[in-house]
Amino acid sequence: MRALAILALAAGCTAGYGQEHQSPVERGRYLVEDVVHCERCHTRRDEKGQPDRGHWLMGGPLQIKATYPAPGWAAVCPPIAGLPPGTDAEIVTLLTTGIWKNGQPPRPPMPQFHMTRADAEAVLAYLKSLRQQQ
Repeated sequence: MRALAILALAAGCTAGYGQEHQSPVERGRYLVEDVVHCERCHTRRDEKGQPDRGHWLMGGPLQIKATYPAPGWAAVCPPIAGLPPGTDAEIVTLLTTGIWKNGQPPRPPMPQFHMTRADAEAVLAYLKSLRQQQ
């Protein structure tokens, strides 16, 4: 089911998941935490292998390895909580086109998303809201 949700996001097919009743921050939280699971790469793990909520989406060493030869595989994931590593426009472009500010797709294992603009803006709103909680 998670794979289908990620495929839907990659294809930009996220309408209909109750978004008409959610604030952008709530919608973004849903997408980040329940659909895409950004914490799998962007959150450190505790000694039991669980996401460390004290460092939620604050980046760190990537804890998954490629199962195939993957040139350019990222060793570290950037923090995305609070102030993601780009301007608002760059983050929205990344999430809607799959292209980063350098004109290239992000390094693996970061997916090349093709979200709707509304979903990308909701994700950004949620990430920026985390600055207030830290």
